[in-house]
Amino acid sequence: MSSQILIEAPGAHRVEDHTPRDPGPGEALIAVHAVGICGSDREVYQGTRPEGYVRYPLTPGHEWSGTVWAVGADVPEGLVGRKVVGEGFRNCQVCDRCHAGETTLCGAGYEETGFTRPGAMATTLTLPARLLHPLPDDADLTAAALLEPAACVATAALKANARPGERVAVVGTGTLGMFAVQFLKAVSPAELLVVGTRGEREALSRRFGATGFRLSDQELPDDFDVVIETAGSASAARTAASLLRRGGRLVLTGIPAPGADGLDPTGLVVRQLEVHTVFGAPPAAWAHTVRVFGAGLLDPLPLITHELPLTEFSQAIELVGAGDPKVGKVLLRP
Repeated sequence: MSSQILIEAPGAHRVEDHTPRDPGPGEALIAVHAVGICGSDREVYQGTRPEGYVRYPLTPGHEWSGTVWAVGADVPEGLVGRKVVGEGFRNCQVCDRCHAGETTLCGAGYEETGFTRPGAMATTLTLPARLLHPLPDDADLTAAALLEPAACVATAALKANARPGERVAVVGTGTLGMFAVQFLKAVSPAELLVVGTRGEREALSRRFGATGFRLSDQELPDDFDVVIETAGSASAARTAASLLRRGGRLVLTGIPAPGADGLDPTGLVVRQLEVHTVFGAPPAAWAHTVRVFGAGLLDPLPLITHELPLTEFSQAIELVGAGDPKVGKVLLRP
């Protein structure tokens, strides 16, 4: 039976029958294989996502993988049967930012699968085919469900522009942090340090390529070339900046709580730090992610700890917010 999750309003959801929507011109119909849950999905359910970045009632799900079932007019028939992942941002394609390839800065405003448009917590998903990224035929679709957060980190890695032989660091040991380790490892750094708050993440960090691991309350170096911050707190941003040499490159991917005491502008200017930020992933970062994944340089599977059916959505949301160190990435399987 086809089913979907519908969040009617904050804190109120139901599992209901799902009727696939036939693809119109330029669209594709996807059979969803797996869909990941992240903190932003929890925000949608709790009603804490900022105004304008969610629209109820809503079928959530922005991290997904699947197989193309059907395509509409003006879409290559060769896509049918292909394993795919897909971008979430529904850009206008005609503003100057879209033409520059910066689709996450689209001037037409924010629209995203799983937040303002129907998402993948359903048996099928219909969306513009231009957002799809085909995967190799032998790709593991369960692993591929994590390529959306990986693409966000790929954006950070591309902006960081780490070069072989540089000393690089990652602040944060969650899913994004572990992807950052893998992307940075792929450029052959001289040193790859991970800084976190949970000592039990050291083994996984080293498995993915870290050469060092420290807790954030330990004495830390201050001479790294590149630091990617993934923890989403003001203190993590300050720690990340403190790790850098003068003129070093900092990329922030986390979104701290409003009003938090963050980076010191004076320190940024006097030390001439190069600061970049990330919100979502443009097409180039998605393409980079799929290439790196296809080359075997990205291994999402060790990050997955739970796979549940759609009917256990409530349990999945609780797992994501429990703060249990044994809970990694949680997937729903429609």
